[in-house]
Amino acid sequence: MNIGEASTQSAVSAKMIRHYESLGLLPKIARSESGYRQYDDAMIHTLRFIRRARDLGFSIKEIERLLGLWRNRRRASADVKRIALAHADDLQQRIAEMQAMQRTLLHLAHCCHGDARPDCPILDDLAGGPA
Repeated sequence: MNIGEASTQSAVSAKMIRHYESLGLLPKIARSESGYRQYDDAMIHTLRFIRRARDLGFSIKEIERLLGLWRNRRRASADVKRIALAHADDLQQRIAEMQAMQRTLLHLAHCCHGDARPDCPILDDLAGGPA
């Protein structure tokens, strides 16, 4: 199938398919005599794997490792679990950081009168304190 069909079947845009190919996440793509990329069912399965991993927030480097483990039938599931748990820990840290940002912004917005006065604690905080 061509890249458009592969895109439809995998739910990965043609642009991203080419990007993943350029990063080496996909094995060498067969080409027709006229030079068009040709995708098979195994490639579609790989693209779906990549898309699901991206949906879960894995980095390209992590996906590369996961793909290697997925393709290696002699892998240890402990290696996969280690990657997943490290990613979950990273997500938890980022969630905590975002919640702290949200609390700060809500506090600053609460302190702001939101009227015609020029004084604004939000801008003061962004500027590094009251001017």
